Amino acid sequence: MTRLLLGKLAMSVCLFATAQVKEDVLPEKLPPIPEVKTYGGVGAVGMIPSELFGEQPVDLPVTDGPFQPNWESIEGNYPGTPAWLREAKIGFWVHFGPQAAGESGDWYARNLYKEDHHAYRNHLRRFGHPSEVGYKDVLRTWNPTELHPDRLAALYRKAGARFLMVQGVHHDNYDLWNSRYQPWNSVNIGPKRDLLREWQQACRKEGLRFGVTFHHEYTWWWWQTAFGSDTKGGKAGVPYDGHLTLADGKGKWWEGYDPRMLYGVDLRQYETVDASAHTGWSPPKAGIFGYHLAYARWYATQWALRMMDVTAHYDPDFIYTDGTVQGPFTGDGTGTGYKCNALQTVMADYYNRQLKTRGKVDGFSIIKFRHTTNGTVNTAEFDFPDTINARQPWIREAPVGDWFYAPGFTYDSGSMIRFIIEAIARDGNVALNIPMRPDGSIEEACIRMLEEVGQWLETNGSAVYGSRAWKTLGEGELVNGKLKKLPGGGLGRHHADFRFTPHDIRFTQGKDGALYAFLMQLPQPGEKVLIKSMGKRAGYLSGVGKVSLLGYKGRLRWKQTDEGLEIIAPSTLSCKTSLVFRVVQ
Repeated sequence: MTRLLLGKLAMSVCLFATAQVKEDVLPEKLPPIPEVKTYGGVGAVGMIPSELFGEQPVDLPVTDGPFQPNWESIEGNYPGTPAWLREAKIGFWVHFGPQAAGESGDWYARNLYKEDHHAYRNHLRRFGHPSEVGYKDVLRTWNPTELHPDRLAALYRKAGARFLMVQGVHHDNYDLWNSRYQPWNSVNIGPKRDLLREWQQACRKEGLRFGVTFHHEYTWWWWQTAFGSDTKGGKAGVPYDGHLTLADGKGKWWEGYDPRMLYGVDLRQYETVDASAHTGWSPPKAGIFGYHLAYARWYATQWALRMMDVTAHYDPDFIYTDGTVQGPFTGDGTGTGYKCNALQTVMADYYNRQLKTRGKVDGFSIIKFRHTTNGTVNTAEFDFPDTINARQPWIREAPVGDWFYAPGFTYDSGSMIRFIIEAIARDGNVALNIPMRPDGSIEEACIRMLEEVGQWLETNGSAVYGSRAWKTLGEGELVNGKLKKLPGGGLGRHHADFRFTPHDIRFTQGKDGALYAFLMQLPQPGEKVLIKSMGKRAGYLSGVGKVSLLGYKGRLRWKQTDEGLEIIAPSTLSCKTSLVFRVVQ
């Protein structure tokens, strides 16, 4: 088997030996999906070890310019992350799409095909059995009539956001724009709206930077649950709708729409891809789908073209790719299945295009978990590093509740504010997902939360926007020898109930040169606050010239001693969550 697969590998390399096209024209349409064969039953065949498979070039046109589709060219030509990201600091994530229709939280589209999952039970109640009414039918009926991007963008701006990350496509493979290369999109099916265009226009109107997130590299193995069936009950053995073909749609509402363009193809023949064998973020055994190289090339090409379609026609300020490894199509982790330079091709085209349309490159590419690379911004979910990380620009992301809506979320402004503080004190940025109901509205408690965050930032914004980490992250209680910090996970009840003390303090240095000290918990009026890091003995400050409390107009009682900077909290506190002291040397 290995000899056969390696032979296919050599053929693949030869097929990709074409020269890079240098035209600024994207193809009008995709070639058809290659013929896909089955080589055995579930779990019958292995994968090619990814280390035996060389990275393949994708044969796509790239806009003329200095950037070529390889890391050396990208790193060598990229002028550096634009200053606007440090100035912006805070973004909100419009992580919204038809998966909200299930009101089952994240990964609803995949989980509705798992008979022991709550999403499956919710789907039965709301829509029917997935052998009869699958996710494709959810797309048809989803219509967010209460989604008003102009109103929401204004609210988010008032709440302190300076950029929005707008979901273009999630793992469900449904494009939220007038997609040239994916017929399963929001203009053709469902709301009949170009949602990405609406968000772009709303961001421009409010002066918000506009980024687009792409999560569809997962899709080719993520959808394998749709090819299964119930194992018990009256529907045992009846296939879910992932098995349907283009011909099966004749006379039905989805006639002319190929289900393979939504669900992909059945890959359960590979040893670790069967839906019953893994429930994590990627198949537990990495490798290359050696019997599907032609399909893999086609998929990677379509993946790239959909992103290039957006950068060409929606002019985003940045783009984002999801994953758990160094980038899409790495042959490992979420990139299991194929190895190619599709991502580098997208980035080269994007940066060259910005040079032509803007006269400079002032965008960036967020690649989750990417190591320090000029031209990319790193991100990860939930948790924070234990120390300051100024090696590369990064964004820490988290949802309020979950990535897609479900009832019973906790809306707490204090959790959001402390999340922001934890990130900026470490020299990072934040992107927080605001949960939206299936109809595109947000709950009243969520609106109040956002208004409270905006009020806090209106008072304390000078300590946040444009700031950078100080010489030390903070001080306070230690847990296992490390500074206590806000817990990981989506922001919820455990964050709202998490307790700091006024001795838990974080620091930033503002663009005005002043130092800022954030108390993670309010002191009592008249209580003495001791900031040890600003004492003479700590060695960070030789002297202190002035101390003030943001939002407080009175004079403070303070003094610098060897042990610390002593401040007496005033009788009237300026904020409900975190006081911020401004210190000038």
